[in-house]
Amino acid sequence: MSNVEELILVHKLLPHPEGGYFRETYRSEFSTGIFYLLSKGQKSSFHRINSDEMWHFYGGDKIAIVEITNKGTIKETILDKNNVQYLVPAGVWFGAYLPDDSEYVFTGCTVAPAFHFKDFEMGEKDKMLIEFPKAKMMIDKLLS
Repeated sequence: MSNVEELILVHKLLPHPEGGYFRETYRSEFSTGIFYLLSKGQKSSFHRINSDEMWHFYGGDKIAIVEITNKGTIKETILDKNNVQYLVPAGVWFGAYLPDDSEYVFTGCTVAPAFHFKDFEMGEKDKMLIEFPKAKMMIDKLLS
């Protein structure tokens, strides 16, 4: 059994609508928490939510968290054993992918105020390319 298969089984992870696997581990009116797993060939497509999202690195290789700034440029942050926590502010378009030398990454995400799917907006490639032409290469990568 591979590390990825074992993590999916042990943590009872399910396919996530934006890509990868997840399981909600905590919910209150103030905050939610999930486990989140990406493996080679998977990505977290561009999306945004109405709450801050704190990412936590638990294991595996590294992941690149990609944001589109309010100027329409790309900001990329690596989460790994040397950088174990990162905050994506509310309302920011973001996604994630595994760099070429990564096989998988196991993370957690804490959202405050609590996450609700009604506050989740998946990026639409055509609209995002018009709004953020400087980010075309990454939009093509994360919304293909």
